[in-house]
Formats: sequence, C-alpha cells, structure tokens
Amino acid sequence: MKYTVTHRTRYRYSSGVALCHNEARLLPRRAPWQLCQDSRVAIEPRPALSAEREDFFGNRVLYFAIQDIHHGLKVEVVTEVHVLANRPFEPSSPSMPWEQALRLLRESPEPEIIEARLFALDSPFVSLAPEFRAYAAPSFWPGRPLLDATIELNRRIYQDFTYDPHFTTVATPLHVVLKERRGVCQDFAHLALACLRGMGLAARYVSGYLETIPPPGQPRLIGADASHAWVAVYLPGMGWAEFDPTNDCMPREQHITLAWGRDYGDVAPLIGVMTGGGSHQLEVSVDVAPQQELQTEL
Repeated sequence: MKYTVTHRTRYRYSSGVALCHNEARLLPRRAPWQLCQDSRVAIEPRPALSAEREDFFGNRVLYFAIQDIHHGLKVEVVTEVHVLANRPFEPSSPSMPWEQALRLLRESPEPEIIEARLFALDSPFVSLAPEFRAYAAPSFWPGRPLLDATIELNRRIYQDFTYDPHFTTVATPLHVVLKERRGVCQDFAHLALACLRGMGLAARYVSGYLETIPPPGQPRLIGADASHAWVAVYLPGMGWAEFDPTNDCMPREQHITLAWGRDYGDVAPLIGVMTGGGSHQLEVSVDVAPQQELQTEL
C-alpha cells in the first residue's frame, strides 16, 4: 500500500512565547517493510534553527528553535510512504518455546540479544508490577511457542478491555487501566509491554498510523485519522514480531511505523521547552490517504 500521511499540530498560546526549543518525531522510520520518500515539513513561525538527527533507538528526530515572539505554533509534516507486505512474521510462523526465548535473552552473548535486553526492563510508563505478570501468566503455559502465547495475550487484551477515548490521559497510571479495563491504544500497548516484560521477555513500544476505512457508502473524512500504537516482542535469533492489541491483529500494510522505543515517552510526537506562553490550546489532525494508482491497458 502507498499512502500520503499528513500530520498537523497547532498550538495557540494565551500570551506570547519569546523562545522555544522543540523535538518532533513525525518523520516515519525507514525499515525493510517500509519505504519513505522525503518528507515535506512546514513550521510556522519559521524556525531560526533546524536540524535532523537519529536518536538512541534509530528514530528520525527533527529539532527546531523559534527565537521570535509568537502566539501560536503550527507544524505540518507530509510524507509519502510505501508499506510492503513483508513483515517478518505471520500468525502461523513457527517459533521457539517462550522459556527458550527467555533463556537465550538472559544468557546469549550475541550483540543483537544484548541490545534487546534493554526492552525487558521497566521504563517510566511501564512498571514490572506483579499484577501484570499475573494477567499474562495464563497465556504462557510451559513449552508453549512464544508467538502462540503472545497472540493469545493480544486477543485477551482486545476482548477484556473497552476502547474508551475519554477515560485516560497520558498521565493515567497503568494499574488503573488494568483495574478498570478501559483505555486507548497507548494504554493497551503499555499494558501488553508490562505483561510481556513481566514474563521476562523483551518488548518495545511502536508508534505510527493506521489507515481507517469509512463505513460503506460514506466518504473518508479528511484529517479524522489518528496516531496509533502497538508493540513488538523479540524472538532471539529470529527478530521482532509485531502485535496490535487494540485491533487483535499482527500489523500489515495498514500499519505505518513512525518510531519505537521503551514506551510512549521515547516516541512522543512533539516535545519542547519554551519561555512564556501562559495556557494553551492544542489541535491535532492526522490524514492517512491511500494513493490511487492508475492502470492503463495496453
């Protein structure tokens, strides 16, 4: 699938901002299953300084600074993305028993496995509390293949929890999500991470976009899409397998990868510091538009 992804962020401030420094993780990652054309970035007011770099996790980060007094900030990023149907794993892919994966993760001297151990630790948004291991344990019986166990955990989260965009915020503790069984994709991704890491496994947070398909006969609403989140679990010697607990699936062509890290804090779309500003209003608009290819009969 080929998409044009447009992500718009607008801040309006109650008083003037004299200076701001910002980092945006809005440039999709390049991956074996994802080809990205050059992104078109428009920032208002025009930055005095801007530069692109890669962070610790290999995500593309755009830094920019505005040094003139301003009462609002607008960031628009438009990227052409080609998502291929060659994710490393399918639901039917064979995998090692989860205990074997755990043993290799703990003992293997392979550099890739050593690097993956970072994602088995707790992080600011994901604690390794006993209640998350207890929730995960029924899916991880002795000798069960890791992919099978993770697919069941993914399905249980989908079935046991209600998607409720009004229940949580970024600051809602994960134990509240587990107790109340409500949240959004970010919460369900964090919950899956806490469960997998609670079992001793390595799992990372993936941010991105998901193509939304309107009901039959209704037009696609421009700008009505949203950012999405899912997880990837590491299989030593095999690679990373992705799971979307919000939709009970393994990501395919409709999932566009933006960035990954330990949790949401590593991949927040736009963060920064500023002088002044007072209170603010935030508007975010995302549009994931499939590109229609014209075929000509010869």
